[in-house]
Amino acid sequence: MAFTSSSSSVIRSSISSNSIPSPDLVAPWISSFRPLDRVGFHSTGNGHHHQRCLVKVKPISAEMKRSDSVVPLAATLDASEVADKIETEDYEKLAKELENASPLEIMDKALEKFGNDIAIAFSGAEDVVLIEYAARLTDRPFRVFSLDTGRLNPETYQFFDTVEKHYGIHIEYMFPDAVEVQALVRSKGLFSFYEDGHQECCRIRKVRPLKRALKGLRAWITGQRKDQSPGTRADVPVVQLDPSFEGIDGGIGSLVKWNPVANVEGREVWNFLRVANVPVNALHSRGYISIGCEPCTRPVLPGQHEREGRWWWEDSKAKECGLHKGNIKQEDLSVSSLFSGNGNGAMHTNGNATVSDIFSSQNLIALSRTGMENLARMKNRSEPWIVVLYAPWCRFCQAMEGSYDTLAEKLAGSGVKVGKFRADGDQKTFAEKELQLGSFPTILLFPKHSSRPIKYPSEKRDVDSLMAFVNALR
Repeated sequence: MAFTSSSSSVIRSSISSNSIPSPDLVAPWISSFRPLDRVGFHSTGNGHHHQRCLVKVKPISAEMKRSDSVVPLAATLDASEVADKIETEDYEKLAKELENASPLEIMDKALEKFGNDIAIAFSGAEDVVLIEYAARLTDRPFRVFSLDTGRLNPETYQFFDTVEKHYGIHIEYMFPDAVEVQALVRSKGLFSFYEDGHQECCRIRKVRPLKRALKGLRAWITGQRKDQSPGTRADVPVVQLDPSFEGIDGGIGSLVKWNPVANVEGREVWNFLRVANVPVNALHSRGYISIGCEPCTRPVLPGQHEREGRWWWEDSKAKECGLHKGNIKQEDLSVSSLFSGNGNGAMHTNGNATVSDIFSSQNLIALSRTGMENLARMKNRSEPWIVVLYAPWCRFCQAMEGSYDTLAEKLAGSGVKVGKFRADGDQKTFAEKELQLGSFPTILLFPKHSSRPIKYPSEKRDVDSLMAFVNALR
């Protein structure tokens, strides 16, 4: 656990024990700061439904107690400060109440409620904003932990050291089990993830160490944002019962997950970091936005989404390492178990729901299995094709329907054919083996004079991005 007071005279004068920062004192560097709800920058929440569940937690006082047994600038909580009263908290209701709250207000609420039983998960990237909030603006003791996978960039290790010195804290590092790492490397080599996916390596180096860390907590704080990964994080609430991991009391519902910047756009985070003069990872200035392990992270090009720099050799749907696997909806993980239909029919029934077909532009050609096989088999086509492999029930396919229909209209008469192939149900195995299907939607461009289709690599499926892809390869 770490506590720090600012070295800045402005911060020292604006923060006192158990007080709310004065808007006059902090206004020179955070223009939107308000005394009542402690706004650091504005959120952009739009309200989502969260599963209702009640959990019993023991609120812990966050009053600081000094002790010679801990490191300088750290704080601990005496056992006598633990409240005996047990509250029942409705986290669905709390998430709705805080949906439009500022990140600072959410952070302060989390630290106040859980005290020493909560910790900030720090990845060594722009989530340093969470530490800035805790250290400079809440005036509460806090803990920080990080996962050292053994494969991080040198710049990230240097950044960890910079953050510790800047805030006067000690990060609690978690390491993977050496025997498990040894077994993986000896059996599959150092870079097996390029061949069979990143999940096994991430499970050993990240997920299991995280589980150990969380088993000692009742809550944790993450830097997840909805705009980080439209495919998996679009519905992240500001607070929730963790759907994947357990806390110190064990069992489902024993761990609370706080996401204070869930509703904040990346550019707003960076505006705050610059204004507050917060130290950042040197990799950011070299084109890295989302930062993970060195072999699995690379810079992104202008216009690319930040998560495209992670596990770039895999399908866009797999851009979660397992730390936030609860973001991935079950219906997206098990396609074949949901549908037994086939072909490209207009309607499909799944339990009580009837799903209409999508991509209805008159300029679109619906391909049958035979038509898809013929297209893939041709070595010299008279014209190029762009084809989306889709499932009408998939919300990501539904989200791109408008842009793909518009693309078809723009390409009408251009010499590029626009098609769709429904690849769920009985067609899924064929699409996986012959058409590079990894998840829905998958977009393929079949060039005019090449038999091998080219897979669209981006998560950005707006009209301009799709047109740029077609124009570059037509």
